[in-house]
Amino acid sequence: MTAIDLGLPGVGGLDGVPTTDEKQTAKDYTSDQEVRWCPGCGDYAVLAAVRQFLPTLGIKRENTVFVSGIGCSSRFPYYLNTYGMHSIHGRAPTIATGLATTRPDLSVWVVTGDGDALSIGGNHLIHALRRNVNLKILLFNNRIYGLTKGQYSPTSEEGKVTKSTPFGSVDHPFNPISLALGAEATFVGRALDSDRKSLTSVLQAAAEHRGSALVEIFQDCPIFNDGSFDVLRKGENENRLVPVTHGEPIRFGPEGDDGLGTWAVVPRGFGLEVVEASTVDPSRIVVHDASDHELAFALSRLSDQDLNHTVTGVFRNVERTTYDDAARAQVTAASEAAGTPDLQKLLNGRDTWTIV
Repeated sequence: MTAIDLGLPGVGGLDGVPTTDEKQTAKDYTSDQEVRWCPGCGDYAVLAAVRQFLPTLGIKRENTVFVSGIGCSSRFPYYLNTYGMHSIHGRAPTIATGLATTRPDLSVWVVTGDGDALSIGGNHLIHALRRNVNLKILLFNNRIYGLTKGQYSPTSEEGKVTKSTPFGSVDHPFNPISLALGAEATFVGRALDSDRKSLTSVLQAAAEHRGSALVEIFQDCPIFNDGSFDVLRKGENENRLVPVTHGEPIRFGPEGDDGLGTWAVVPRGFGLEVVEASTVDPSRIVVHDASDHELAFALSRLSDQDLNHTVTGVFRNVERTTYDDAARAQVTAASEAAGTPDLQKLLNGRDTWTIV
């Protein structure tokens, strides 16, 4: 899939935003607002990673905008010394779409949570992804409603006991990665809040992508859903985390000289399965291709609620004409064809009649 050449004037920098040679640091991106999250919240780790990451883009702070919805994660704009907006519940992608379309000189980011994005904001999220609006969407997933004190969310596991599901949730949860891929997002990635290296790598790739980029970040809520991702951090996490890199065979697990204990992903029917690497021919091991939509979806289904084999990294990264580029090109073409503006002609349009 390739982008269409719209004949638009080019601008430099990552994501088409003008860059600067001015040296910037994490301190430059730190606001004077007191950070008000609960002690131990995973949001702190993500905020620290973003503050360290933004200066590497070489984009001025005044050309960077963070838009959020409602939720614990949505306090993000307060803590960054950039332009920002704490907007309406679930509607951050809509507001950000307007910004991205009218201001191509801005790097526009959306910060949202699993409740904000996938419940009341679900419709706005999927259409922003479908349209391929030039946005970077950080979806913090802690599998709970944290701000409203512990109700189950669209990503809570079946059987989850919460304040709103005292006998266990009977809902089947969303898989955000599968949902984004189904909506034809051109960039889809996932990272763990505590894995700074992987998170920064995925954020960098998202920033370089022109189009809709969704990054799901597994994030711990220590008050209402503590330890929800501990299996990915402790003990046998090397047998659970499946990092993928474009162009490389998908192998994971402890690296021993003899290869024992190393796992690999191989084809199985229309999907994938995990096997011990030493039991299969190396030619059978899947080589990750971020341009392969079907492979990306199969990887998203490798593990679901149980987190047994959780893929991290970039699932999909392809080019397609962005909504905002196409909209601006259309406006330019229409203006050139119309000639001298005529307000009355515009108001009358083509579907008006004179009654005599």
